Amino acid sequence: MTDCGCELEGENDAQRKTLRVVLAINSAMFCIELTVGLLASSTGLIADSLDMLADASVYAISLYAVGRAEIIRVRAATVSGTLQIVLGVGVLLEAVRRFLGDSEPLGTAMISTGFLAFAANAICLKLISRHKGGDINFRASYIFSANDVIANIGVIVSGILVLLLGSQLPDLMIAVLIAGIVVCGGVNILRDVHRRKE
Repeated sequence: MTDCGCELEGENDAQRKTLRVVLAINSAMFCIELTVGLLASSTGLIADSLDMLADASVYAISLYAVGRAEIIRVRAATVSGTLQIVLGVGVLLEAVRRFLGDSEPLGTAMISTGFLAFAANAICLKLISRHKGGDINFRASYIFSANDVIANIGVIVSGILVLLLGSQLPDLMIAVLIAGIVVCGGVNILRDVHRRKE
């Protein structure tokens, strides 16, 4: 029998393996960035850590959805997109709170942690790109990883500007930018879900 479903199951296994790896990377980076962000009083790093948490959650949801019925995969993508938007709004509120509180971020910590996060996300993006043409949840995961690489570059640049200018404004600005990227990513996923339902 040629139509045994072996090829599909092999693809599902490959997707699960990829998702487990990127889930582990993002979970670890969430802990690292949140810790450094709190110690360095960096809203940008805290925002990026919450982005990592959102991604880890999305990867966990995608891992659950692999190989399941289309309706379950669509629902999982809906949860992923909604979660992204909620976390993005949370980051915006944190940026406002820190602006009013007048924090003093440490630029060197932002730069070094930004480079580490960039390397982690570049690995995730490469792994996810192998599957981005298929399942809706993998397309969502690819959007997240691509956005993360951009956000990491922003954190590095803002860290340099914090050092040069001695101001918290670059840190707050990158936090707002990251929040915007996260919200836009969530909206794009929900649009993709809507198109699938039509």
